[in-house]
Amino acid sequence: MSPPEALADPLPALPSRKGPRRARLWRMLRPLRWLAKRFLALMLAAVILFGWFLNPPTTWTIVSEGVSTPRQWTRAADIAPVMLRSVVAAEDANFCRHWGFDMAEIRRVIARGEARGASTLTQQTAKNVYLWQGRSWARKALETIYTPMIEALWSKRRILEVYLNVAEFGPGVFGIHAAAAHHFGTTPDKLSARQAAALAAVLPAPKTRAAQTRSARARAIADGAATIQRDGRAACFQDG
Repeated sequence: MSPPEALADPLPALPSRKGPRRARLWRMLRPLRWLAKRFLALMLAAVILFGWFLNPPTTWTIVSEGVSTPRQWTRAADIAPVMLRSVVAAEDANFCRHWGFDMAEIRRVIARGEARGASTLTQQTAKNVYLWQGRSWARKALETIYTPMIEALWSKRRILEVYLNVAEFGPGVFGIHAAAAHHFGTTPDKLSARQAAALAAVLPAPKTRAAQTRSARARAIADGAATIQRDGRAACFQDG
């Protein structure tokens, strides 16, 4: 006995409308994906350019400050090693131990409910070289993309070199060469431990802080610079 006709020939399933909708959405987003890929490629090219081939000639911050005096670029080899250690001790003591974002510091800041304070030297370099000052979601998003690119393609020593050459050390005083001359009448290679600590102490607020070698903050930074040298947290950027 043959099975009922209804069982032998089931009704065909209705065609899904999700497929065409998804295809249309994909086609609509194609131009945005094209732009995003090329924008990321340009960002990557800029990181490679300033990491391997060219020193940043200027920054948005320097231009916005109206500084027209040519800056003298100073290689890391021509900066007193204690200056490198001092800026790390002051701004990012775990510089050698993170990949651009200090997750332990970020968790600490969140736990304390602080609005800022977890920015690493790599993040600051990304902001100073490629972006602009001020707080906005757009700038932070771009900084978050630039940071791992810089960490992947630059050495830690190169990050410090670039940072020290574009950072502001006083109103209109950009770069370690100008800072050493302006505050102490010397050159970056001749900075003492106390002078280096005083310059590093200026960095969080360069428009309002003076480079005072006897300030409590400068003394704490000098101690921190000595500490990270002893415990190995300066190994990733020290010459040799």
